[in-house]
Amino acid sequence: MSHTIAALLLLSSSITGGLGAAGQAPVVSTAAATGPNLRACFDGRCELTLSRPVSFRVSSRYGITRLSITFTRQVVRVKGTGPGVSSQATLGAGASGSVNGIGVRVVSLTGRKAALRLSPVR
Repeated sequence: MSHTIAALLLLSSSITGGLGAAGQAPVVSTAAATGPNLRACFDGRCELTLSRPVSFRVSSRYGITRLSITFTRQVVRVKGTGPGVSSQATLGAGASGSVNGIGVRVVSLTGRKAALRLSPVR
């Protein structure tokens, strides 16, 4: 068998995950592939696990209209912006802070992922 055919067979097998006894492909969850549900954060209350920087709309009741989140291995930067306003918090793993009334807790932080909990500050 040539190297090209062997490589194609290996690629085909890894893409389909192999077929079951009934000839059906296995079920694959797409939750991780689609990323976090950022619309759920509009009200300032959600839990996120991020693998890349994000930016999303938030309710204007917080005095801002957009929240942008970036992270490194050491810190998470949360920036809130709106017409004529900008507010930012820089937080380490396990830290809590707020941006214009939206509380942010860094649940966990690695070089590849940041897990956050957002909730309104009372």
